[in-house]
Amino acid sequence: MNVYDFSVKTESGEEKSLANYKGKVLIIANTASKCGFTPQYKDLQDLYDKYKTKGLDILGFPCNQFGGQEPGTNKDVQNFCRGYGVSFQIFAKIDVRGENAHPLYKFLTKEKGFEGFDKSHPTAPYLMDALRKHYPEYLTEDGKDWSFTKFYLEDEGIKWNFTKFLIDREGNVVKRFEPTTEPADMAPDIEKLL
Repeated sequence: MNVYDFSVKTESGEEKSLANYKGKVLIIANTASKCGFTPQYKDLQDLYDKYKTKGLDILGFPCNQFGGQEPGTNKDVQNFCRGYGVSFQIFAKIDVRGENAHPLYKFLTKEKGFEGFDKSHPTAPYLMDALRKHYPEYLTEDGKDWSFTKFYLEDEGIKWNFTKFLIDREGNVVKRFEPTTEPADMAPDIEKLL
């Protein structure tokens, strides 16, 4: 099984098979328009502009599961992304964790589980505060561990917006990057696959 076995809905509600991306290196990311990590849209676009002629494509999946940071309609999301300069594919809103998670995301998180956040990222303190407020079940029992090493690792699910998966040209999940990894820092891994 690989990502080509899944179909997703476009912003207009049409089913699209990910087999259409065979032979491409992919970044698959769950996105949001009102998040502290939203500037990563620009950074993802920079990667797309730099590598698309070499075979990179980026697939964005808006999600409103984390702090209600993607509240609009699919049309609102598309308008926001165009205004932000995004030209890679943004699909219809989906759930990326929990029992209603899209099958693609159940597959992605099974293939590459959560390995922790980079606590040196400037947004990490805000992320930790948001997790404490909205999703304390992600944290250790006392919810006070700042090391990020004692999260419930048996929960491989998406923890926040802008979790990014790198997919090779055969549709295999190669690596998972948490929101605290800047898109530009993914470049060496992308170049290896291109």
